[in-house]
Amino acid sequence: MEYRVEELAAAAGLPVDTLRFYQSRGLLRPPARRGRRAVYGAEHLIALRRIRALQRQGFKLEQIQRLQARPADSTKESLLAALVEEGVGERTLSREELAAEAGVPEALIRGAEAAGLLQPLRLAGEERFGASDVELARAGLALLEAGFPLPALLEQAVTHARNVQEVCDAAIELFDRHVRRSGRSAGDPAAITAAFQELLPQVTRIVALHFQRTLVNRALQRLAGSDESDALAAALAAAESRQLEVEVSWR
Repeated sequence: MEYRVEELAAAAGLPVDTLRFYQSRGLLRPPARRGRRAVYGAEHLIALRRIRALQRQGFKLEQIQRLQARPADSTKESLLAALVEEGVGERTLSREELAAEAGVPEALIRGAEAAGLLQPLRLAGEERFGASDVELARAGLALLEAGFPLPALLEQAVTHARNVQEVCDAAIELFDRHVRRSGRSAGDPAAITAAFQELLPQVTRIVALHFQRTLVNRALQRLAGSDESDALAAALAAAESRQLEVEVSWR
């Protein structure tokens, strides 16, 4: 399918000036020429949708440009792997740096890894962590400071990690079956990457919000009829009414 610049902008839901700006930054390939007329194709529309999806998740234009420049292939070093690498952010941390930044002992980081809560990425042959791992480690420290015993927390973490892995494997199979191998993205590495990038935060929000609601409801059920727990019940109800603030970004 061929588009004039106005038609392409309309199909992508963008102003023409934004499209031209992306093109000037090298994010969009130049159009073909039909005499004096500039003609865009389906690949341009896919690229625009991908750019917008990445921007919504917090990528800067410089990061998107690097990602766009990667060769498309279907090997294990695919665009999905590249996306994960970009998503860690421009700054990654060693295990020692993670412990220092989170303010926790390195032994606790290793314990969280053994439990399956922390999973480093291998970048250039090294195990590296991202900003989200710092937040996770700090949250774990807050639980310990609240009085939760470390052995009990790690035991719970092992159970949680095992269950999450099973759910994630099933979710990946769904993505593989209904997005990668069929539908509009089938056979197009760029479209598959954009779909993954766009769907991942939505799935994360669903899981996080469902977990919060289930936790609150189960706690309220246990507290039912307990006069001495009125304050806690009120706090849980307030948390449920506000809902969890789930922020998902790839930086």
